[in-house]
Amino acid sequence: MFDDVQRIAREAGSLAADYFTKLGNIAVESKGHLDLVTEADRQVERLIGERLEEAFPDDGIFGEEGAARQTSSGRIWVIDPIDGTFNYLRGSDQWAVSIGLYEEGQPRFGVVYAPLRDEFLVGGEGFAPTLNGNPLAARSGFDRSRAVCDIGFHPSIPAEEQLGAFRFVIEEAGMTFRCTGSAITALIDVGRGQVDGYFGLGISTWDLMAMLPILKHIGITSTLDWNSIKLQDKLRFVCGTPEFIDVFSSHCPAGSR
Repeated sequence: MFDDVQRIAREAGSLAADYFTKLGNIAVESKGHLDLVTEADRQVERLIGERLEEAFPDDGIFGEEGAARQTSSGRIWVIDPIDGTFNYLRGSDQWAVSIGLYEEGQPRFGVVYAPLRDEFLVGGEGFAPTLNGNPLAARSGFDRSRAVCDIGFHPSIPAEEQLGAFRFVIEEAGMTFRCTGSAITALIDVGRGQVDGYFGLGISTWDLMAMLPILKHIGITSTLDWNSIKLQDKLRFVCGTPEFIDVFSSHCPAGSR
């Protein structure tokens, strides 16, 4: 299973990267204010869905751009073909292909490929987390004197709520912040120790499903209670070491979504 999904992710990333070289000719549609979908998103999701169906005919599929198939095995593959589409269209390297396994109500396994950043991550239950084939180091604690939090919002989140999140991070948490515009690449940075944690508002399950099981095995957890979450939900949560999450207990309590 693990080898099949890695192969699919690499093929999907190559297709997305090929479209990236001809951005000026890609059809773009709007799903809402600053919420875009491209021909590349749809074709990459189609490729992933077809390959997963060939490899795992009994498994379900749930994709950002509408790919859907019922499961008879109890397993569901959750797909984000290009997380960071807005970045993608602006010529940034802050985007990635994500394939996560959801089973028994929990994220179990994930593969993430950010081709322009040359980052390929895989891990989860029964598979030690790696980055480009090298083990990811365990993470613990954080240094408040140099703490940094990545913050992400869905465009539908009201401006006042976004500003409130910034105020909390700066004034109460006493941290600086980054906004990469891609939950997946932000979580890659958490795993690499380049930021201490991630604070997301209005984030979709497909933005997280692959990275969370990878991070779990190096000591990174979240405030999400998957027992109360549906795959269609928009989520409010914090992800980081337990010490990082404690700082956000008043603003994003455990179990929040």
